Amino acid sequence: MSQRVLVRAMTAVIGLAILAPEQVAGQTPSSSAKPWKPSRTPDGQPDFQGVWDMATLTALERPAEFAGKEFLTEQEAAEFEKRTLEQLDTDRRDGGNEADLRRNYNQFWRERGNSVVASRRSSLIVDPPDGKIPAFTPEWRNKRAVRAQAARLLSGPEDLALRIRCITRGLPMVPTPNNNFFRIVQSQGYVVILQEMMYEARIIPLDGRPHAHPNVRAYMGDARGHWEGDTLVIDTTNFIGKSDFLGADENLHLTEYLTRTDADTILYKFTINDPTAFTRPWSGEIPMRKTTEDLFAYECHEGNYSLPDILGGARAAEKKAADEAAKKGPQ
Repeated sequence: MSQRVLVRAMTAVIGLAILAPEQVAGQTPSSSAKPWKPSRTPDGQPDFQGVWDMATLTALERPAEFAGKEFLTEQEAAEFEKRTLEQLDTDRRDGGNEADLRRNYNQFWRERGNSVVASRRSSLIVDPPDGKIPAFTPEWRNKRAVRAQAARLLSGPEDLALRIRCITRGLPMVPTPNNNFFRIVQSQGYVVILQEMMYEARIIPLDGRPHAHPNVRAYMGDARGHWEGDTLVIDTTNFIGKSDFLGADENLHLTEYLTRTDADTILYKFTINDPTAFTRPWSGEIPMRKTTEDLFAYECHEGNYSLPDILGGARAAEKKAADEAAKKGPQ
């Protein structure tokens, strides 16, 4: 249980204690109720402001056990949730030292959520139909082989993934083991999305300006937004291309769609189009739930402090290999 989950549980207990019985039981909405419409900001935008939670146990890619099955039954979902929570419990101590090391943080710091998405989809990826990330292109495989060799040498911090260096998690927005909150702020002509993970803010203009010159690149790309009805559409290009989402490179073109479907839900959809990395475009969708809680400031000191140790280990391994080669003498 994370700090936030602990606070949430205590608040829920207090809240239930003071609610009237009929409030606890709830009321069935009238069948004659009007379709829900989002409120508006002063400049007429649909109001998305607030903090939204994306945590879910639903996997990005469809697990092999659900191959060919787009949606789970209620029983399958319950069994999957129970099994997944047990498997991901980082307080477990079985499996030996290496397994224990891979679990790193204990369960107190994790916040994956406790359930699959409400639709019971078997994966967050909705296209291709098999719920899997498409194959990589031959061009991507060649570039990745070169990068993998550099990463093995670990000549400097630049050879490590950006997330290990506490720089960025990249896009699109997808659930992680913790820090799944997003704050959305709107003003005249702009939408800002602050991600709790890495505490990155995306400032998205809505005035129709063109993308920046292709030579101007950023970890989170160059975003431009517009409204299609009540849906916020975000078009992002100009990525740096190193350690971007699941192998996407500098040619990533990300299109995101945010639609507020009710008072407590934003349906977030995304499409990745990167012809030099993936053999075809692919898409996913994730519900974001409104919360009254706030973001925690993300202080990623672990990565900063660990870099000298990681690089020191690489130099020690090099020295050990050189010493062993010297002992063997010329071959």
